[in-house]
Amino acid sequence: MTQTLPNDLADLLVHLARLAQSAANSPLTAAQWTALRYFARANAFSRTPSAFSEFHATTRGTASQTVKALVDMGLLTRQSHAHDRRSTVMEVTDSGRAMLKSDPLGTLRNVLAALPEDEQTSLARAVRKAVTDLSAQRGAPTFGTCSDCDHCEPGGAQAYCHCTQTLLAAPDMAAFCVDFRPASDKKAGAKP
Repeated sequence: MTQTLPNDLADLLVHLARLAQSAANSPLTAAQWTALRYFARANAFSRTPSAFSEFHATTRGTASQTVKALVDMGLLTRQSHAHDRRSTVMEVTDSGRAMLKSDPLGTLRNVLAALPEDEQTSLARAVRKAVTDLSAQRGAPTFGTCSDCDHCEPGGAQAYCHCTQTLLAAPDMAAFCVDFRPASDKKAGAKP
């Protein structure tokens, strides 16, 4: 393999991301769309401004400004964390959910859905590995869903999360988690 292919792939991925996030006359910036999407997909333990800053690979100050703008627009609300009143949990409002129906990533989702299933699976596997490896190299957390997490122990209709020590229902299994650890880490002998 030549060095050209990884260079081309990196450039194409960045271009694809920017192209997918651009939308004429969009009421939100790319960062605001990312935040709104994130809070709509994150589990209760991960819907905090600091978790979003880790997910978005930005400073807490920048993440707070993005979150504040979405709160001011009525797309998010702040609530006290159930277990730690000093912490804030973000919730997507009905207006936020309505806004997500015009998400510019919808077009990319449609393009990806049109790919043959084996190509979708292969692409998903490759991108997940690239994200995991780059996160590890940068010392950044890897986000993923409970269904692919080493902390999760499936058990019928519910699963158990060893990290948060809670039972997870089916909707929780598809949510982003800040405490995510790829299931393959255990097999590879990685430490939590």
